[in-house]
Order: sequence, then structure tokens, then C-alpha cells
Amino acid sequence: MSIQLPSPNGASQVFHPNQFIRCVGPIRFRSQLARDISCLLDFEDTASAWACQSLEFRGCFDTHRPDFVVERDHDILVIDVIIRGTPPPWVANVVRAENYTYQTWSRGDIDPIRLRNCKDLLRYAGTEVRLGDRIRLLAALEEQGRLTLSECLQLVREGQPICTVANMILARFIEIDLDTALLGPETSVRKFSR
Repeated sequence: MSIQLPSPNGASQVFHPNQFIRCVGPIRFRSQLARDISCLLDFEDTASAWACQSLEFRGCFDTHRPDFVVERDHDILVIDVIIRGTPPPWVANVVRAENYTYQTWSRGDIDPIRLRNCKDLLRYAGTEVRLGDRIRLLAALEEQGRLTLSECLQLVREGQPICTVANMILARFIEIDLDTALLGPETSVRKFSR
């Protein structure tokens, strides 16, 4: 199943990947760029949940629905995705007057390595992690401190190795560096810490 929205000319656009973990409410993406940003939001450590176009702000003669609302540890972040043009000038002031933090994101704000790693992991979202695999992997990390991704995959015996590790990352049991390089056998894995 893919997430589809009608394009301006009436044809359907498909946005991949179609898995998400922390999204609440209906899924509405205006573009592939917005879908890409949603992948990053699922891996944002301070974000507990996010929603698509869930708030509407009113100016004097206009209304505006930002692309995302993100619940974070210390605030609520409102994000507008910029492809062409900018939101109406009044939006930032109205959003801040409501005590939200406001940001605009464009393609240039996205680290392509992080995005690729997030998309790769999200393709495995939704698989249940077996208790034995979770305990085995967490115990090994407790003992060793860090393991390589290859070593973690070898510890999985009850489920599918890459699905298990990906879902433990998504569930914040373990963490990896998503920014330095594309995921590979030597990628370092450690217990999640905040």
C-alpha cells in the first residue's frame, strides 16, 4: 500500500516509504519533500508524536495549514515545508503568538545520508520484535557497550534480523548514527540513551 494524494492535475502521486511510527491522525502530504521530512521526524529523539496538517491558523483574511505539528519534550514545533514560495508573512507571527515554535524546512535543510538511512529503516517498520531477541540484544549491548550492526544481526534468532534491529531502533531500545555514513555492517549500535 502506498500513500497517495491527488496532484493538481487530478493524477495520483505516490509517496514512499509508506511506513511511519509516531504520526497521529490522518496522513496528508503535499509533496515527496513533506513525506521525506516525515521520515526524519520519526527519528527525531525529542519528538514524541507528530501530525500532518492538524492545525489551522487564521490571519486577517486568510487561513493556513502548516505541514506538520511536532510534539517535543520542551515545546510544540510547527513546520512548513517550502518547495516554491513561502507561507504568507503573517503565519510565523500568528504561530508564535499561540506559543508554538515555528520553522520552515526546504530540501537544503535535509541531510541526504540521514534521510536515506531513515527511509531504509522505515521500510521494516511494523514488525513485532520477539521478546527473546530483544532481551538477547539488550543484554549483549549492556555487557559490551557497543556492537556493530553485523554483530547485532547475528544475535537475532527468533525473528527476521534486519526487521528486528530496525524496529528496536524505531522503538528507541537501541540507537545508531544516522548521519555519518550509509548503514552498513560496521555501523555502531548502542542502547538508546537520552
